[in-house]
Amino acid sequence: MRLHKFCTKFQHSIVFLIELVLYVLCLAVFFLMFSIDNPEITSLSRTAAVTLSTFAIMLILLTFMYGRYDAGNRRWPQVALSVSITLFITDLITYLELSIMKTNEANNTTFRLENIGILFLVIIIQIFIICLLSYAGEVFYFWINPKEKCLIITGDIKNAGRIAAALSSFEKKYEISGIVSYDDPDLENKMVAADTMVMYELPVEERTGIVDFCYQNLKNIYFNPHIADILEQNARPVIVDDISMFSTRYHMITFEQRLVKRLMDTVISFVALVITSPIMIISAICIKRNDGGSIFFRQKRATVHGRVFEIIKFRTMRENVENYSSTEDDDRVTRVGRILRKYRIDELPQFVNILKGDMSLVGPRPEMLENVADYEKELPEFRYRLRMKAGLTGYAQIYGKYNTSSRDKLMLDLMYIENYSLVKDIQLLFQTILVLFKAEDSTSAFEAQPDHGNKR
Repeated sequence: MRLHKFCTKFQHSIVFLIELVLYVLCLAVFFLMFSIDNPEITSLSRTAAVTLSTFAIMLILLTFMYGRYDAGNRRWPQVALSVSITLFITDLITYLELSIMKTNEANNTTFRLENIGILFLVIIIQIFIICLLSYAGEVFYFWINPKEKCLIITGDIKNAGRIAAALSSFEKKYEISGIVSYDDPDLENKMVAADTMVMYELPVEERTGIVDFCYQNLKNIYFNPHIADILEQNARPVIVDDISMFSTRYHMITFEQRLVKRLMDTVISFVALVITSPIMIISAICIKRNDGGSIFFRQKRATVHGRVFEIIKFRTMRENVENYSSTEDDDRVTRVGRILRKYRIDELPQFVNILKGDMSLVGPRPEMLENVADYEKELPEFRYRLRMKAGLTGYAQIYGKYNTSSRDKLMLDLMYIENYSLVKDIQLLFQTILVLFKAEDSTSAFEAQPDHGNKR
């Protein structure tokens, strides 16, 4: 009991200590293993200082890109994946730096890679350490923190199943105590019995009263945002005479930002086309041999200001099939197409669209024209996402799923637009790599809905 109280009091420090141990062990593995052939990296030397600096700088930068060791906030395999990719790239860059440092008159007169077998062994040992301590961190977190009793408060009971399913997928963290309408006469008593209020699809005016109650009674709050909430993210406090206010300005990407973004799009898409050309050639051959049909699929999509362009993708469905949304185990998808979709290879030809200027690397996903019309009937605000050029990747592609609702897609896209920065673009490009490891989540299909157009 005393141990539990002590750990509860210092849980943030203990989790930080586990994180620190993880990174120190991984660093030690790299240096100790490579010191077998390079003893100078564990002694006071210029090589050791430069190598250590490279490792530390890359670790800090990539942790910012992929996320830190946040036990309890994400499942341990997700934490382990993020940290593993961070350490893998850090190891690789530090390994190349070490090989360059060894190119001198005293060691290697010409550049050559150091023992690559040691690099693979380092990575394997590090992955074991990462998985072990990621799991240990999660076990510790949930030993200290009991499940949050969540009361779902909604304006539409029928649609509350979506948020209930999302919370249930984190069964260690959340326990649903009930689903209730905001106008329930017994709402206050039910809120008292819960730890956390999850407000979903709630009118803003009703949400305000519940937030006040939660603030008074020290209750946790989750709510899905409205457009006003997204604008408030960048609001700054101002005092007008003696009146406190928040100020938010009309936000549009500047000319300088557009210029740098376009330059980055051009350079990276060209390099990506060169690097992925072998994969695309093999994919094209497989598509052609599979059924003899066309290699590419073209479809009109909407981009910035509603401008229409023709998107290019590898064809993953049989030709001349009925046009409706993809479904699970869709028999229109070819055998080759299933592989291309699973690993996003069908998206690679879009680098041509980016090179042409039709798309950007990062931005709102370009929607089919039919979907844009349908979504705007339901959500007139959907047109706001056309304020920025469509992108190959973005918030909705990384954090959303194929069957994410149109409203949630809109909020994700507006979060990107209103919080735009070049640094954020770079971060999202790095995080796109993680999408390849969660193919089963992000490609979940709609149930058959023949009126929503065809994702091909």
